[in-house]
Amino acid sequence: MTRRAPGHRIPMTQPTQPSTGELVSQLSTELSQLVRDELRLAQVEVSGKAKQAGIGAGMFGAAGILALYGVGALIATAILALSLAVDAWLAALIVAIVVLAAAGVAALAGKNRVSKAVPPVPTRAVEGVKEDVETLRHHRSDT
Repeated sequence: MTRRAPGHRIPMTQPTQPSTGELVSQLSTELSQLVRDELRLAQVEVSGKAKQAGIGAGMFGAAGILALYGVGALIATAILALSLAVDAWLAALIVAIVVLAAAGVAALAGKNRVSKAVPPVPTRAVEGVKEDVETLRHHRSDT
């Protein structure tokens, strides 16, 4: 047994900073979580754009249906209704212009919806990753 001088104190361990291994482990964990979060954001964003593309495609379909009904309406309306007021050829032309104009409006609306969704790149997620990389660069250069 060793004797200690009276009043001699045993030093208490001071809280230490994390070791390099602990810091690397923590960095790895946080980086993995960051990548998972960015991928989740990208998935949500692409899913929203795919929905917009689907709506636009549906509007193109509606334009096609209107055009088909327009052909039937051209024949029936030109012969039955407008031929009583004007010449038959003029009645057919008037109906054709109206129906095809409606189909054109629907087609343009569908095109606008599709163009908003294409290309399906998750822009917010990409910007988030760029910001994260820039933050890591600044942090690394500060140490």
